[in-house]
Amino acid sequence: MDYYRLRLECDPCTEDITDLLAQFLADAGYESFEPDDSGLTAYIKSDDFSEASILEIKDSFPMDTRLEWKAELEPGKDWNEEWERNYFQPIVIAGECVVHASFHTDIPEARFDILIDPKMAFGTGHHATTSQMVRYILDFDSLEGKSVIDMGTGTGILALLCKMRGASDVTGIEIDPDAYANAVDNAALNNQAIDFKCGDAAQLQDCRPADIFLANINRNIITADLPRYAERIKNGGVLLLSGFYTADIPVVMEHAEPLGFVLDKATEEGDHWAAIRLIKKS
Repeated sequence: MDYYRLRLECDPCTEDITDLLAQFLADAGYESFEPDDSGLTAYIKSDDFSEASILEIKDSFPMDTRLEWKAELEPGKDWNEEWERNYFQPIVIAGECVVHASFHTDIPEARFDILIDPKMAFGTGHHATTSQMVRYILDFDSLEGKSVIDMGTGTGILALLCKMRGASDVTGIEIDPDAYANAVDNAALNNQAIDFKCGDAAQLQDCRPADIFLANINRNIITADLPRYAERIKNGGVLLLSGFYTADIPVVMEHAEPLGFVLDKATEEGDHWAAIRLIKKS
């Protein structure tokens, strides 16, 4: 899983500038963003990298700032090694869920204990989008007997938590083969039976409609695949979405409302990362 690391230096640099840059880069396929006082770092799969898209953003950027950029290829890494070397620590979310790796020894106690060995996949629960999705899952009074689909499952954290909360039927779908294999391993580490599928939203055609559907991906993929999501959510079912900014919520709702979804709740965490809960009306 090779990625390009794009570094954009901005002069001047403000939060509004880095937020807008992140939105433009998300439209171009970039998946994660790290703003700071002097600019923005963004990551994109190597197969999706395009110098032309960067030049287009730079030349058409509507705010008054000087942009300098540099892109470097980062070959796939063993993320266990990376996070262990960089002192990745266990995280407790909402006081109820602890996420940790096998190499941790000092592990806080929590109601739900999720063991994750990331290997070649992303997702340890530290990102604001993942932690918000965890909070939404914890908000349910009960998941007993519920069916769940987790689209873009990554390391499988959200699918695992749903299973631990009593969901009877949990399916996780992941497009990246390395992440898919890692999710399967993580389910085994936690002694949880989850049906993982490797592929994109086309895999949904083999899934039964779910009571709860999760997608923590990015705005462009979500808006493109929402019609497929809607087909696999029961009337009255819940759709939990994240992976985009608060400013993107109206864009997501423009695609969701014609499919029968209504906005039930929205939250924000970190650098304007959003999560929303939608209800599918009959």
